[in-house]
Amino acid sequence: MATKKPAKETAAAKPKKSKAAKPTKTSAKTSSKADDYRLKTADELGDQLVKLKKEAFNLRFQRANGQLEKTNRVREVRRTIARIETVLTEQRRKAG
Repeated sequence: MATKKPAKETAAAKPKKSKAAKPTKTSAKTSSKADDYRLKTADELGDQLVKLKKEAFNLRFQRANGQLEKTNRVREVRRTIARIETVLTEQRRKAG
C-alpha cells in the first residue's frame, strides 16, 4: 500500500484573493437585439435591411477574392438580416 507524501510547504505562500461580487442586473429582463429592432418602424427596418444586404454582397465578393479580413462579419450580417426580416414579418402579421 502506497503512502501519501506530505505536501511541500512553500516559504512564501501566496495569499488567496477574495472574489469580487458580480454586479447584479437592475432589470428583470435584459433587452435583446430583436427587441431593439421591434422599437423601430418598418421604414427604418427596410432601410437598414437594404444596407445590410449590400454589405453582405460586398463581403461575399471579398471572401471570393481572398480579401476578407473579418470573417465573422459575414455571420453577423447574415444573422442581423434574419432578425430584421423576422421582426418585419411579426409587424406585418400584427397589423393585418
